[in-house]
Amino acid sequence: MKLAIHGGTPVRTRPFPAYRVIGQEEKDAVSRVLDSGILSRYLGCWHRDFLGGPEVQALENEWAGYFGVKHAMAVNSCTSGLICAVGAVGVEPGDEVICSPYTMSASCTAALVFHGVPVFADIEPDFYCIDPASVEARVTPRTRAVIVVDLFGLPHDARAIGAVARKHGLAVIEDTAQAPGALFQGSHAGTLADIGVFSLNYHKHIHCGEGGVVVTNDDGLADRVRLIRNHAEAVVAGMGVENIANMIGFNFRLPEMEAAIARCQLGKLAELVRVRQENCAYLAGRLGQIPAIRPPRVRPGCTHVYYVQPFTFDEARAGVSRDPFIDAVRAELPVTELREAEGPLLSCGYVAPLYLQPLYQRRVAFGTRGCPFVPPWYAGTVDYSKGICPVTERLFEKELFLHEMMRPGMTPADLDDVVAAFEKVWEHRSELGAGG
Repeated sequence: MKLAIHGGTPVRTRPFPAYRVIGQEEKDAVSRVLDSGILSRYLGCWHRDFLGGPEVQALENEWAGYFGVKHAMAVNSCTSGLICAVGAVGVEPGDEVICSPYTMSASCTAALVFHGVPVFADIEPDFYCIDPASVEARVTPRTRAVIVVDLFGLPHDARAIGAVARKHGLAVIEDTAQAPGALFQGSHAGTLADIGVFSLNYHKHIHCGEGGVVVTNDDGLADRVRLIRNHAEAVVAGMGVENIANMIGFNFRLPEMEAAIARCQLGKLAELVRVRQENCAYLAGRLGQIPAIRPPRVRPGCTHVYYVQPFTFDEARAGVSRDPFIDAVRAELPVTELREAEGPLLSCGYVAPLYLQPLYQRRVAFGTRGCPFVPPWYAGTVDYSKGICPVTERLFEKELFLHEMMRPGMTPADLDDVVAAFEKVWEHRSELGAGG
């Protein structure tokens, strides 16, 4: 049987089904908003409408109740929420913020908005979240905060990170864009730090197109998030705010229609997570029988909600390197409906370590004079050279691959086609050449 990458017949050509989470409930919610005539109800001043309209406030109340937190603040993206969080915890020019290098770029650039300097700690080899020991090693007198990421759907090591933060007096911001519904020792991801941020972007577990929610149990942090979200500089006087540091606000406001859709989506989260977990358990059991493939581990005491399903590849056991093997599997599989331009939803390495981006390599962010990486903004030194996070680099370059072909909507037959593609390539891997 000839591999498709060499001209053979693919395992499957019919597209996989789209991930469709929008139904009649969302259509009815949109109609409700349109009928109300209120598409947004924010004013950027101290006024009863400073907090937004009825759908926004209802979403915030329902989100806080679902996740068991005191405050939830809707924003127009997770990126906006991260910026609000960094400002709220008091990051100042020249402060260092420890970040993961293996995440979406906004998890780190949020620190730059307030002229903080990202410092990159390595990740855990088994769980891919930021490594508490590496965080501890990166702390200096200039460190103000840590931004942790619940990567791929698994909570970070909140107990260990919390201990480091308490020891050094650091704020912890949790980016849980990829892990809504995951649990750490019975507590929801997103609620494990001083402040947490969720995403409602179109390819997340639940979505309203674009949106996000910030959560915290701290009254003061909640107020500062609301201010940064909605033109703080124009509100602080009327609100009687004395600490006006970082109180230059933005327009990070979520409209009513998106809030109404998000309310419907929240009600679907538990079932969508359950299906992902079942599908991933099946694929882990089947693909884990291939000697060179190791399924993802789940941190003890945690649940995993699988934004994507990550695996690691052992080149020595396979006799071929990861990239040509995965390229061959991709050739056996089809695209997914609504995402046809992306090809099969299977890829190698996730993202390149963020410190290798031109932003960090050239230390150019705001203007042309090195702000905030050099004096007078920053009095320290920071290393962005290749090699600073060896676990991240090894996983990116040689070992990690991940896929999205386990989302709700995939049938057992669809999952079996995914397995068949891997098994076919494994059986014929010698055709790919030794070492790839």
